[in-house]
Formats: sequence, C-alpha cells, structure tokens
Amino acid sequence: MFNLLRVLAISCLAVAPSCAVAQRAAPVDDEPATAIVNATILTASSPMIENGTVVFDDGEITAVGQTVDIPANANIIDASGRWVTPGLIDPHSHLGVFPTPLLPTTMDLNEKSGNNTAQVSAGDAIWPQDPGFDMARAGGVTSIAILPGSSNMFGGRGVSIKNIETVSPQDMIIPGAPEFLKMACGENPIKVYGGKGQAPFTRMGVIAEFRKAWAEATRYRDARDAAEGTGNAPPVDFQMETMAGVLDGEIIPVLHCYRADEMLQMIEVSHEFGFQIGAFHHATEAYKIADILAEENIAVAAWARRWGFKMEAYDAIDAEVAMLEDAGVTVSLHSDNALLIQRMNIEAAMALASAKRAGYDDTYETAIKWVTARPAKLMGIDDRTGTLEPGKMADIVIWSGDPFSVYSHAEEVFIDGDLAYSRADDEAPVESDSDFLTGQSISGE
Repeated sequence: MFNLLRVLAISCLAVAPSCAVAQRAAPVDDEPATAIVNATILTASSPMIENGTVVFDDGEITAVGQTVDIPANANIIDASGRWVTPGLIDPHSHLGVFPTPLLPTTMDLNEKSGNNTAQVSAGDAIWPQDPGFDMARAGGVTSIAILPGSSNMFGGRGVSIKNIETVSPQDMIIPGAPEFLKMACGENPIKVYGGKGQAPFTRMGVIAEFRKAWAEATRYRDARDAAEGTGNAPPVDFQMETMAGVLDGEIIPVLHCYRADEMLQMIEVSHEFGFQIGAFHHATEAYKIADILAEENIAVAAWARRWGFKMEAYDAIDAEVAMLEDAGVTVSLHSDNALLIQRMNIEAAMALASAKRAGYDDTYETAIKWVTARPAKLMGIDDRTGTLEPGKMADIVIWSGDPFSVYSHAEEVFIDGDLAYSRADDEAPVESDSDFLTGQSISGE
C-alpha cells in the first residue's frame, strides 16, 4: 500500500539524508550496569515495592524487585528514603511549537491557512532549545506527545518524543512511534474560522465539514489503493495521505473535544467512515459518557482540576478521572501547558485526592499509571516505556520522597539509561542547550 510513511521516506531521500522520520541512533553504552537500591518503587505495572531495586544496563531495564541479582561491577545508587517511578509521560503538549519565550516569530502552534491542514506536522517545527523541555525534564517528564494546536478542525500531525537535550528535533522523535492526527471540534474552529466569515459558523457546520473531508479522504484512499501497481496512481496529496493513514489504522486520531454531545457526534462520524478514535483530549464532560467510551475503546486525556475558562469547560467535575477509571476507560492526565507539565506528579496527586473525596478507592498504584503507563498506551509506545519492567527503556525518576507530595522533587532523571537531569547540579547555574536558561537555576533555590 502506498501509505504516508512510504511517501515521507521517498521525500526524505529526495531532499535530505535526515528529516522528521529519521531514526535516532541507538546509544552506544560501554558503561557497567546501574542499580538503584533501597528504594520505594512504583512500577506502574505491579504493587508498590518496599526496599526494592531497579537494575538497568545499556539503556534498558534488566531487573526490578526486592530480591534482585546485581551485577558485580554495577554502579550503585543508594535510594534509601527515596522513591522511584517510571519517567512521567505527557500525552498532550505544545512544547517546542508554542515555546517560551513566545514571540510571533517563534509561534508555530497553528497553521491557520485552512481549516484542514492535515498535511503539516508538529515534528517539522519543534524547537529543541525551548527551555520548557528543560523545565519539564526537571519535573521528571521523559516522553511527550507534541501536537499542533486546535484552531483548525484538522490541525495536522503530532509526534512522540524523548525529552532529551539535543539541537536536532529528529533526534528527539521516538523511532517507529505512531503519529497522531490532531482534530478539534466545538468553539475553537468556529471562533477562528466562523469569526473570519469562513465555514464553519456552527456546530452543525463543523460536523458537516468533517463528513465532507472524510468522504474526500475515503475516495482518495480507495482510488490510490485501486491504482497501486498499475502505473496509474493519482498524484500524491499529503493532506489526503495523512487522513488515509487514519482510515488505514496507521495514524492515531486524537480530538480536542470538551462536550459529551460533541464527543458522541464525533463517534458517529468515526463509525460512518470506519476509523477508530484514539482519544478525546481535555474532554471535561467525558464522565457523562464513560460507559460508551469504555465500550468504544476510546481513551481520555484530561486535567486533574481545570474548568470554567470557557463555556465548553463549564460542566467539569474534579472526580472525572476517578469516574473514568472506575468505568474502565483508559484515562491519563495531560498538561496542554508549559507550567503544568513541570508538575505532572502533583496533577496525579490532585486527581487521587479528588477520587478519595468522591469515595473511590484508587491508590498510589493507580495514580502513577495516570502519568506513566496510561499515556504510554494512548501514544502507542507502551511496549517500550511507561512502566518499570525488564525489557523496557530505562526511563526512570528518583524522587526525594513521596512523588505525590508537594514537598518532593525529582532528584535524578534517566532517559534511555542516561542521566538527563540531576537536581544536585541545579545548585549551579543551568548549563543546557537553551540559551534562555543560561545562568538560571531550575530548582529556583
């Protein structure tokens, strides 16, 4: 099948030896194994482990548990009194495309040249020197989905990255991870395009425009597939290739959508055109249709506590994450914000506190999944990260104490087994790839 990845690969070879689908070179590691010992461990895949050990080598976790064989030459990190978790994961961020400092010349969030810009990719505009990446890393965030904004009905493609220091956005992109198609319903496209005298003006218009676009994509996909091998393939249309990738199950569609009725409308559209919605993002009224979302196998990326900043978000409740969890929905927390991403552990703590107030019996073992295993599943990278298990990437955070306490900090952050952040080093001015953090201290001390 002449799919999007093949088109991109051909384009890359024709233009340059490296582009947005380039593969990150595997790390070369001649160092001995590392063992974190005497820690309280939240694996996000098993019950809490007291006085436990995590061993990793060559970028990969090799052992986790209370009784673990430690290689004789291993580097030992004594984590007595400290906690260890998987690296935190944010499934909805705009770092690098909506950076700090924000200027007209650095704003790459929304390609507003049309209501359907499915052909563009956030991966082509990531600015690795955005100091937000450094700040997120100091908060224990190791993997991030970078998405376009929500001005358009079809905002474009998003990518999953590792939060490493580099000057190359291609080096950040996780090899082989699925891409996303970011879509938006409701107020945003109506406000941006209806406000300019363009369609859509109403929610009726939004759904009509979605149907029109998916019908066109279906015709394109069918004609392309029918012509494969005949020498009569239609000209490549990158916008349609992205949408065909969704129809073929190769690209994950994620929707900025707040209201329950609009989510149900988008589910109907997905049924009409035969694609599976990956997740609703923000989704402040998802609790109203939790049973349907579970039945449809649609995930939700939500906030712990954010509401009322516009009409769509007015009917939110603090216990939504707990209600979705109880209904069997794959639910995770997200930031959508350069400040919240620095405190994803506290977002999880707030969601857990709301769950307890509402009478749910969620525990630390569940709460850690909301910022690790669940977003990894939503992003299609749970086979390699999101939990502390042998064979997974060594994306690990050592916390000064209980990670759900406002008094705790990420002290060491490992990405692919490499020390990516050390709080002890923050006692000196920050030295990073970001000129905008030179001479500053992330810890604020």
